[in-house]
Amino acid sequence: MRFTRVLGAVLAPAILTAALLAAQEPPVTAGARPQPPPAGQAGRGRGRGESTREFLGLGRQPDAAMAARGETLYAATCAFCHGPDARGAQGPGLIRSELVLHDDKGELIGPVVLNGRPEKGMPPMPSTTPQQIAEIAEYLHLLVEKTANRGLYGTLYSNDVLTGDAKAGETFFNGAGGCTACHSPAGDLAHVGSKYQPLNLQNRWLWPSGGRGETRAVRATVTLPSGERVTGTIKRLDDFDVSIVDSAGAYRSWPRNRVTLEIGDPLKAHRELLARLSGADIHNVTTYLATLK
Repeated sequence: MRFTRVLGAVLAPAILTAALLAAQEPPVTAGARPQPPPAGQAGRGRGRGESTREFLGLGRQPDAAMAARGETLYAATCAFCHGPDARGAQGPGLIRSELVLHDDKGELIGPVVLNGRPEKGMPPMPSTTPQQIAEIAEYLHLLVEKTANRGLYGTLYSNDVLTGDAKAGETFFNGAGGCTACHSPAGDLAHVGSKYQPLNLQNRWLWPSGGRGETRAVRATVTLPSGERVTGTIKRLDDFDVSIVDSAGAYRSWPRNRVTLEIGDPLKAHRELLARLSGADIHNVTTYLATLK
């Protein structure tokens, strides 16, 4: 069990400064000769990230290789709702989730993944294997550790994501990715490489719903009893009424039980794409988009 992770996540902000200072200067007994650091760790502040992790009582160190595999799985199955950094989007953040903090190797996370929480809008994923659950759990534990341990802060929020092949990214964008069906490098994506830092750019094209207080216009088509079809942007939608602003800018409203409503899903293509993206595809496309200055 990772009860110590709870302590680390809750107390980290309050004791961070003391932890970092302690990691910088080891105690020296009066009159004792200062000892040189072990080979390969010379220099002030050596081992700061690891020392802080131990100080915070974060438990065992996550397996980096397993977490890397879990990151790919998380991106394809979890990130759209919980956010690319597990800090929340359409669904809740997971960094401070008690279930995640108390989990060790997926024994608590697994049942939630398999059975979902339909009452809260989370669908079940019964085909997820025990190994995949363990890898997703390991990735989440790594995010928890990096959030609590500011000694490793830079590795989580590094902007060094432009490691792909821009030409390959352009080929994927124009071909297998199907991106040109909705986007244009000379249109909506013009100068996008100048607007966002690389990490933000990658997050925005992978998870465009993003959360973070953003709102997105939703378009719909209303079919009237006469057969007339009216398309516009939804302004109000509940169990009783639907209101839209049509293409002419007019506000129109109808009772839901008297019309047929078709709601567009502009993010459907992004969700479908996530399921088949490889790590190379992600880095290649990000590197290509960064060239659109």
